[in-house]
Amino acid sequence: MLIDSHCHLDPTVFGGDDGVDDAIARARAAGVDRMVTIGSGYGFESAERALAVARRHPETVRASVGLHPHDAKLATDASLAGLIAMADAPEVLALGEMGLDYHYDSSPRDQQRHVFRVQLRAARARNLPVIIHDRESAGETLAILDEEGAWETGVLYHCYTGDVAAMEQIVGRGGYVSIPGIVTFKNGETMREVAARAPADRILLETDSPFLTPIPFRGKRNEPAFVTYVAQKVAEVRGVDVTALADQAAENTRRFFRWA
Repeated sequence: MLIDSHCHLDPTVFGGDDGVDDAIARARAAGVDRMVTIGSGYGFESAERALAVARRHPETVRASVGLHPHDAKLATDASLAGLIAMADAPEVLALGEMGLDYHYDSSPRDQQRHVFRVQLRAARARNLPVIIHDRESAGETLAILDEEGAWETGVLYHCYTGDVAAMEQIVGRGGYVSIPGIVTFKNGETMREVAARAPADRILLETDSPFLTPIPFRGKRNEPAFVTYVAQKVAEVRGVDVTALADQAAENTRRFFRWA
């Protein structure tokens, strides 16, 4: 089984609902059995659109809802409350992606921290796992996760780009890391080291589509069907059979998201 644990099946990117449906069909034809579409990253409307996709494809797709750190500047108490209420839908498996991004600083850092903590507390109250976006926070994301007790309900660092030492801190706390198409890039050596050394029961696979298209499709829009190339590269660097690797990653994904 192959699962794309993190994709943005947003109709604004895939040419409307028909384009999303076509991408899902291509993924199924490529052997990708399940997908988690992320309701975060395109403003507050991301969550509603992700939920709509999951409802349209109940056998294949589940959703997360959250507010990306880039969009933290848009948050009010009322808008956050409305977003978090969507997490009660049965199609929603997690809150996120959420976290801190100090590379682009698209939102003020104090606002990023506030929105992050509000979502973490909401996830704990609902016993939902969280999907983490962390870029150049110098360990602050990890510290906030510790302070908020987030590890109790599950933590996944999506599109993990840190080094082996940081990965070991995450998995040592019970967390998971998700490997994207960067593992296929010429300059992806650090990610290949992480993919080779991470515990087998803590690895997930993702596309982060429409971003980070793996080789050999660089320059094209990414989509869930291409998670097969991520699986192949991770299996190669770990020296294992790709089917076994895909099955293990799928088992990890189902366990993390509690998706039977």
